[in-house]
Amino acid sequence: MMLRLGFAWSTSSNTTKHIAQARLFTGSLLRKDTPYTLYNSRCSGLPQALQFGQKSVLASTGLSWDSFRSSGAVFFSMASGSDGPDTLKSPKHTNRLSKEKSSYLLQHAHNPVDWYPWGQEAFDKAQSEDKPIFLSVGYSTCHWCHVMERESFEDEEIGKILSENFVCIKVDREERPDVDKVYMTFVQATSGGGGWPMSVWLTPDLRPFIGGTYFPPRDSGRRPGLKTVLLRIIEQWQSNRETLKSTGERVLEALRKGTEISASPGETLPSGPDVANRCYQQLAHSYEEEYGGFREAPKFPSPVNLMFLMSFWTVNRTSSEGAEALQMALHTLRMMALGGIHDHVAQGFHRYSTDSSWHVPHFEKMLYDQAQLAVAYITAYQVSGECLFADVARDVLLYVSRDLSDKSGGFYSAEDADSFPTVESTEKREGAFCVWTAGEIRELLPDIVEGAAGGATQADIFMHHYGVKEQGNVAPDQDPHGELQGQNVLIVRYSVELTAAHFSISVDRLSELLSDARAKLAEVRKARPPPHLDTKMLASWNGLMLSGFARVGAVLGDKALLERAERAACFLQEHLWDEEGQRILHSCYRGNNMEVEQVASPIAGFLDDYAFVVSGVLDLFEATQRVRWLQWAEGLQLRQDQLFWDSHGSGYFCSDPSDPTVLLALKQDQDGAEPSANSVSAMNLLRLSHLTGRQDWIQRSQELLTAFSDRLIKVPIALPDMVRSVMAQHYTLKQADSS
Repeated sequence: MMLRLGFAWSTSSNTTKHIAQARLFTGSLLRKDTPYTLYNSRCSGLPQALQFGQKSVLASTGLSWDSFRSSGAVFFSMASGSDGPDTLKSPKHTNRLSKEKSSYLLQHAHNPVDWYPWGQEAFDKAQSEDKPIFLSVGYSTCHWCHVMERESFEDEEIGKILSENFVCIKVDREERPDVDKVYMTFVQATSGGGGWPMSVWLTPDLRPFIGGTYFPPRDSGRRPGLKTVLLRIIEQWQSNRETLKSTGERVLEALRKGTEISASPGETLPSGPDVANRCYQQLAHSYEEEYGGFREAPKFPSPVNLMFLMSFWTVNRTSSEGAEALQMALHTLRMMALGGIHDHVAQGFHRYSTDSSWHVPHFEKMLYDQAQLAVAYITAYQVSGECLFADVARDVLLYVSRDLSDKSGGFYSAEDADSFPTVESTEKREGAFCVWTAGEIRELLPDIVEGAAGGATQADIFMHHYGVKEQGNVAPDQDPHGELQGQNVLIVRYSVELTAAHFSISVDRLSELLSDARAKLAEVRKARPPPHLDTKMLASWNGLMLSGFARVGAVLGDKALLERAERAACFLQEHLWDEEGQRILHSCYRGNNMEVEQVASPIAGFLDDYAFVVSGVLDLFEATQRVRWLQWAEGLQLRQDQLFWDSHGSGYFCSDPSDPTVLLALKQDQDGAEPSANSVSAMNLLRLSHLTGRQDWIQRSQELLTAFSDRLIKVPIALPDMVRSVMAQHYTLKQADSS
């Protein structure tokens, strides 16, 4: 299932002219007779193709439109999952990636491609041999990354072309988000779209000159193949090298100007009520009333939106806008909890829904979603008193504790969407671990329920409540590959009251029957081949999950959840804090012996790591009142200020601005699947100021928010989490009396 990563909120009005310049530069080689038309097509075996910007890609390769007219230059964007059977055969090829710890890099360790990890060895080779770099970026649970590996990177001919003519670098975007952000900015700016796998060609000094996402291996119908693109790039590198190099430099300069975020002299903090009202209006405009959420399809959980709406209600309780904001948040959370995006058998939430009713998900499960949704649901419980929300919050943490937890106290990154349907299967299918046929359920739940109307069996009752159909309940347009034909994704279709009335049984009896049925299904699932588990442990996502356990535990007064939160904090201190260097480390890994391992040259923490860990540790302090956690949060914040603060323009850079291999000093200006680290930092500074009495941190928070003023005023929907910080500055943060 594919998803276009939209660029709707990715550029402010200030940057438009610079992005236009970037596109112009990449189009400088375009022939005069080349049309500027973009188009897309419905492709055999693939969902909707992406309008990917043929103009810029063709221009950069020196290809005329005519040369691609017959094959159709259509490129494709992101989807997630894994694909292809595991193999026990001895590998024919082994490259440098075999020495890495990242699951994604290890998945490419036996390609017939001379892969290098991101690092000086690869850069030196490119410089000494004056070869272009082929940079391929993805992640371990990305479906189309695996498709491209199987089709292209396991192809001997393509592997030979790549290895002989390029320095090939493979990057796990979760391991190196700094590298990913720089080159995704280039791809988005020069094409209008982006996604993973990301394919970018660089000069030996790391300047990008061509970018795309998924490429099929060879020309097919209206699509150009990777082999064709590679051969044309080789030709242009040999005959037009200086032009490519200068084009790359000019594009980079345009991007530097276009992505700059800083406070203007004399600029002041935008008005809290004005920014909040505009953010509310923009969200209300995109709200889908029937099922909740903020677009028709695909639908993402978007916890940052829901948290903003509940915060907006807290300061607008008596207004119709406040009431509507709360209704939007609670209705969305209810519908998600009832939908197929929620795993009713094994808990937790899948990545997103492919339809508007939250029914058929993309089955991947990400740690950062579980973390933020646990907080959103427990916040909904706090503001509404509705027990459903507390139950769902517990449900999420049960899944994380059972399936994403390491014995060290850390949390794993993700669970894949695809798996083998049976132990005999040789091909993975999306959702195979989670879906059911009507026959399976009838066989598993055959008993007649005493007193139920019409002599109904437990299966009859379960199937009615969860929308199970004999022919399957997945519409063909939600299953483009036919992987879910005849299968059912469980979705709550009726309230317990209605289902109980339908079968003439009590609500309590129904609840017992459904709970017993889910437990039986869970046992069957345990016997199925499990999906791939990415056991990489990231400081940033562990910080988010720490917040989830601390906040749910505090609200529910659950000692076990708070103890789990403390174990997570201790894990971060023991395994992802470098005491000697006084720095956070970005990642560590579960080794073959089930112990925590680190790479030879540990990756230094990024802004996300500091911001999310500080927030999580502050939540833990507020839940436990143990001073050691407040002290650690203070120390981490001071270190973050030293490493990432922009003393000239205010705000924090995403990564170390002194790193010469990261060509753009970016400040993330969008709260997306994860909140922007600047958004989280603005609130961290405010909280720390109130907890410690340090007024300079309030001032720093205000300076940070001022740097994002243009974005906050014009498109606050892009930064709903940061808007909450602007509101907090205006309405004053109230410190709860712990005595």
